[in-house]
Amino acid sequence: MSDTTTQFLRETTTRLEQLSRLAEEGGLDEAIDLIASSLRAGGIVQAFGTGHSQAFAMEIAGRAGGLIPTNNIALRDVTLFGSQDVSILSDPKLERDPAIVDELWDITAAGPDDVFVIASNSGVNGSIVGMALRAKENGNPVVAVTSIDHTSRVTPKHPSGKRLSEVADVVIDNLAPYGDTTLTLDGDEAAGIGVGAVSSLTAAFVAQLLTIGVAERLAADGTVAPIYLSANIPGGDDHNHRLEDQYGGRIRRHA
Repeated sequence: MSDTTTQFLRETTTRLEQLSRLAEEGGLDEAIDLIASSLRAGGIVQAFGTGHSQAFAMEIAGRAGGLIPTNNIALRDVTLFGSQDVSILSDPKLERDPAIVDELWDITAAGPDDVFVIASNSGVNGSIVGMALRAKENGNPVVAVTSIDHTSRVTPKHPSGKRLSEVADVVIDNLAPYGDTTLTLDGDEAAGIGVGAVSSLTAAFVAQLLTIGVAERLAADGTVAPIYLSANIPGGDDHNHRLEDQYGGRIRRHA
């Protein structure tokens, strides 16, 4: 391996090891308890992320080995299920617009026992903070996954002046550095350019730690956690559809 490859591996694994220790020491228990309590009460996990943090929501909702009572909220929902024209999605700054939350919230139709798990590396964009605020106003608990290093050094874009970390009931640090990148290129032309972004990797690990923790919590109660089987193994679809049907139209699965 090249020096940069080895260095990036080290930057990644040291963070994953730190998150693993956090979980072993009970540092994720509060978030796990909120999610488990929601599922026991018949609620679902509302996962939301914009930009590259959409990957976190996909890691939480609708994948093999993941919890079935989960919903992946995305900005595109306002065109798929709402009144907005698809052209709205061409605006790269849409995630910064707090007004988009008005229709997105209505489309989400959160139940009283749902829990929101929201990921944003910066934790300051208008749609992210707006969704967290609406969830709190509705009485739904919010778990945030964000970079404390980054969010503490940038200005909130929501009119409230708040960051996601200041709204959420539980905050999990994804351990990404300010700017997300972990390596700096050498050379006169490239000097100072950052590469090796790490937040997607650490956030995916957090998502899996939460899923595992919730499944273990439910198992300790004598309950078999509603977990997806891979649709690409025999019986997977039948198993998944049977459990999905228990939640009616409250969880959306689409291409």
